[in-house]
Amino acid sequence: MNNQKKYNTFRQTFPTMVYESYRYDVQSDGLHIAFSFRLSDQIVFRPTVVVEARPFLRFDLPAEVLDALVFHIGMIELISYWKCACPPHVTVQCGTLDEEQIRFWKKLYYNGLGEFFWVNGIHATEDDFMTLCCEATMADATAKMRPCSLVDWRDFQHDSYLVPIGGGKDSVVTLEALKTRASVRPLIMNPRGATILCAEKGGFPLGEVLVIRRSIDPLLLDLNGKGMLNGHTPFSAMLAFYTLLAGACSGYANIALSNESSANESTVAGTSVNHQYSKSLEFEDDFRRYVASYIPLPVRYFSFLRPLSELQIAMLFARCEQYHAVFKSCNVGSKQDVWCGRCAKCLFAFIILSPFVPPVRLEEIFGKNMLDDVTLQHEFDQLTGKAETKPFECVGTISEVNAALVMAMERFYRFGLPALLQNYQPQPAEIDVSTLLSDHNLTQEEAALLQNWIENPDEPSLP
Repeated sequence: MNNQKKYNTFRQTFPTMVYESYRYDVQSDGLHIAFSFRLSDQIVFRPTVVVEARPFLRFDLPAEVLDALVFHIGMIELISYWKCACPPHVTVQCGTLDEEQIRFWKKLYYNGLGEFFWVNGIHATEDDFMTLCCEATMADATAKMRPCSLVDWRDFQHDSYLVPIGGGKDSVVTLEALKTRASVRPLIMNPRGATILCAEKGGFPLGEVLVIRRSIDPLLLDLNGKGMLNGHTPFSAMLAFYTLLAGACSGYANIALSNESSANESTVAGTSVNHQYSKSLEFEDDFRRYVASYIPLPVRYFSFLRPLSELQIAMLFARCEQYHAVFKSCNVGSKQDVWCGRCAKCLFAFIILSPFVPPVRLEEIFGKNMLDDVTLQHEFDQLTGKAETKPFECVGTISEVNAALVMAMERFYRFGLPALLQNYQPQPAEIDVSTLLSDHNLTQEEAALLQNWIENPDEPSLP
């Protein structure tokens, strides 16, 4: 109720948000980008971004192309600043959007902020949470251009892949699979220990990685500390728009994300609230259609792991032993580059790997047998479906968690159960780890690469 009152009050106090401008220039250390967002003529946010210079990057793209790419990055950056006061009216001064684009952005903002609204107890509808308009007319626009009208297909390496590396198991599986058959380049946003080490284990020192350094305006953090609204934003959607810029500057024609089928399941049962909305197939398909219509690039965005369950990804990652000591996907411990051992994300990672990695090795990775930690009972109940909601983390489906536990009990815990399993009632959850799901955007060859690695434990390769 307190946050609902804040929401209502802030919308009256700060009724407008204006996307004022974007600018970019090439300096010796890379492409520098800055945005300006104004909140009701009272507060101005100026976030910045640097795409680090690398020998394989070119920043001399046509101005119209860079304008379109940077403008759209600003549209998704805006969401982080909009949410602090949730102003009901948003105006774009530095570009144009037609009605179809406005529908796309409103849907992305609303669903991408689903967790933010839910956790804060804010009641809002997609129709009334904001209006979005532009000051310029479409007659002034260069934003809606025919796809590929300003770039040459011959400038792109069509059998090449940019692979965003997040430091967890999923992007490792994508990297290991694709580097056997194509030119691959890791991409890291705001490098940290696990992302750098995973790239290095894959054969890519940081100098060979495409690096984007994104900075949040400190003013936003200050306002959050003073009580303005805060919460989850759709990071993967933000990454999607940045990867388009990365693809244009590198000439890599394929952007291979590592979002699996589990991302489609809502976090709150019976609702559309999904922590992983911007990792879902629904967003992926919407984004691909939007890019085809409005952003003039011969770049293909898709998730390489979409046909796989979390169980299959864990099975493949278990074979990538060189990464086991360095991968990390714990948000709580990310700044210290550790598994915190106390959150649902750590517990999920432990559980999903438990059918494929012996308990002794998992204890070395996580610092303990997490299934023996009774303080994680609530998180365990959330993951197994006993609680009302799943954790607001990037975790697998309830069925996958239960299937993993049953498999681990049969393989490793036949003569003694850890604490969290002693009162656990095994749930029937049959998941086929031998075949791919059919709903995805992979080519036949890409799907065959995954299928063959599932069938062949040695290495990913084409039959």
